[in-house]
Amino acid sequence: MGSVIPLKKSANSAYLELKNLLNDRLSEVEKTIEQKLSSKVNLINKMNSYHLKSGGKRLRALLTLGSAKLAGYSQEGKRDINLSACVELIHSATLLHDDVIDESDLRRGIKTTNAMWGNQSSILVGDYLLSRCFEIMVDDGDLEILKLLSSTSAKIAQGEVMQLEHKGEADLLEEKYIDIINLKTAALFSAATKTGACLAGCNEKEKNALESYGKNIGLAFQIADDALDYYSKEIIFGKKIGKDFFEGKVTLPLIIVFQRANKNERKILKEIFKKEQRNKEDFEKTLELIKKYKAVEDSFQRAEYFVNVSHDAIGIFSDCPEKKILQKLTEFSLNRTY
Repeated sequence: MGSVIPLKKSANSAYLELKNLLNDRLSEVEKTIEQKLSSKVNLINKMNSYHLKSGGKRLRALLTLGSAKLAGYSQEGKRDINLSACVELIHSATLLHDDVIDESDLRRGIKTTNAMWGNQSSILVGDYLLSRCFEIMVDDGDLEILKLLSSTSAKIAQGEVMQLEHKGEADLLEEKYIDIINLKTAALFSAATKTGACLAGCNEKEKNALESYGKNIGLAFQIADDALDYYSKEIIFGKKIGKDFFEGKVTLPLIIVFQRANKNERKILKEIFKKEQRNKEDFEKTLELIKKYKAVEDSFQRAEYFVNVSHDAIGIFSDCPEKKILQKLTEFSLNRTY
């Protein structure tokens, strides 16, 4: 399909810069996760070990740590470490549940937990992760953060249900799509960054700024993720290309195609998505339309808008290394290779 947006070294380096800046804290987050997930049930330990070592960028934990540092949180305590672990565990729990719902057998290039141990065990271990999250929140004792993270868990679930509700809806409105990804993805990004602001005792303006930063980087991240489903190579992206299509998920590239397609093309798309199962020929037809209407390229342009909003949101903070890295990180959602 050709190049959509060139992979910029600065974008990926921003992620590495943030990781290096917070490496000691992130190591403590990893230790905390291991401690919190320890169980007397052997299968839980085995599944958690497999799932947590299967990769992942720990981006949400890094955003929590980075936002707290930007906002002036004193790193003498461990609240940022504990709550970053909590945010990461919420994310891990949703992945376990998502793979069951989507009947996925591959994530980040390796077999999913449900493919290894079955759906029942995966759902229960996901529930176990969430229960540990709430223990961390209660131990922290900050009611504002408890309310924020518990409501975020509810938002994620609502987003997933809303996506199921609109499965196979080829004429899905772009506004509804944004509502879905705002709940299922952006909500946890914004909660991560606002948690950092809460930890630092920020005023409402600063909290809102970091919340906006996280929300918009999350929206850009998910739009890029959805666009890559019709573009990226599996060896880079770590999942089967066309996965969303075959699951009947209508994402932004398809929405753009439907907006621009002629009457006959819309009819073809509706018929394809009415099917219980779509085949390779259906995927090829859809790819032709995506190429014709430059839907992947335009999806990235939509995402770039949210990147710019995210970048500008933290302009109110004083210039410092953390601010520079976090602003550079906004491009990571568009240009990541892993």
